[in-house]
Amino acid sequence: MYTPPATALVDYLQRLYDYEMTTTSGGNLSILDSDGVIWITPSGIDKGSLRPADIMKMLPDGTAVGFHRPSVEFPFHRHIYQIRPDARAVLHAHTASIVAFSCVGRIPNVKLVPGAEAVCGKVVFAPYAIPGSEKLGDILAAEFEKGADAVIMENHGAVVCGRSMEECFLRYEALATAANIELEAAGLGRTFDLDGVRPAPKWPVFKPGEPSSLECELRSGLANFHARCYRQRLFQTGNAFIAARLGADDFLASPEGIDPLHADPADFVRIAAGRREAGKIPGFPSALAREVFRAHGWAQSVYLTRAPHIMAYATTGAPFDSRTIPESYIQLRDVPVVKAADFYADAAGVAARIAPRNPVLLIQSIGLLTVGRTLIEGFDRMEVGEFTAKSCLLASRLGKLSPMTQPQVNAVIKAFQLPR
Repeated sequence: MYTPPATALVDYLQRLYDYEMTTTSGGNLSILDSDGVIWITPSGIDKGSLRPADIMKMLPDGTAVGFHRPSVEFPFHRHIYQIRPDARAVLHAHTASIVAFSCVGRIPNVKLVPGAEAVCGKVVFAPYAIPGSEKLGDILAAEFEKGADAVIMENHGAVVCGRSMEECFLRYEALATAANIELEAAGLGRTFDLDGVRPAPKWPVFKPGEPSSLECELRSGLANFHARCYRQRLFQTGNAFIAARLGADDFLASPEGIDPLHADPADFVRIAAGRREAGKIPGFPSALAREVFRAHGWAQSVYLTRAPHIMAYATTGAPFDSRTIPESYIQLRDVPVVKAADFYADAAGVAARIAPRNPVLLIQSIGLLTVGRTLIEGFDRMEVGEFTAKSCLLASRLGKLSPMTQPQVNAVIKAFQLPR
């Protein structure tokens, strides 16, 4: 709220660039100030080394203040603000997956990922116009005037508007994630949409006392692993979940809608005896995590990832065979498939499917659930799961997969003394 517009633009453009959601010369962001000033990224300046001093300030009379030229796309930013009084920020970027959809005249299916449709809002497709032209501004303004929140531009990329740059980034990242998943799923079979949104569990509230040293350490570990998962592209903003055991029927969990890159130890929600810490809303998978911890004394961590390669299997029902790679089988073992309806309605039943010999579940439309005896083991299994899915998808382009035979699997189990 108190971040200066120029700093916010630099921070979010750096984040887009760092995670390959735009290129050095591509993409532009702007923020409309309360006094009518439009702060906008400059044209032709290296996105990887942008500073707040590089941001251009466009006064209401059209005067440009700053050391550079404003983005060549300034016309459509101005048009959007003129037509949408609720818009206070605009983001335009060129993620490869979104550009791929723009080149074939399609919109990504935002129903593939839980919560993505609500975050993305109304997504539409707009016909081609020369970048930076007034015509492109007119086309986009017309779509936003009709209620669009995100517009895929033919052969170009996407533009989103929002009440803040944070909302714009969430919207764009959710759209890019849906596009990534749909592209990775192409060739595996028909994808199926998630059947509606279920209401979140109701947790009674309690006010915890002074945190113990163990709780402080665990909170710090959770913050570190959230950022690590984001950097590894295992989590997306607002779509991250880890739970870690604190004691008997007592654990910490990710809050709803957390930004994993900037997670703070204080953000995490303590859940004890079925009651949530006052003032915080735990992520939806918390109910399942509680059942896992209650049923399995060895379980100390629970992760849920919706990374694009594993989601290609989760959204199509295509077989995910961990036996293709011995090292993957050691960490994942055989991976049972769980229906999304069971995930929502039968947490205890899903938790019962977890075992030392089955520490990982693939939940249709939802993602990959991993359980570990430590935070690092749960993370490792999640990372290996996404790596395995990516490897198998790449291999399938070359030919038929050749997984281990049962005698080979038995030999691995014996050699590494894996639970039977």
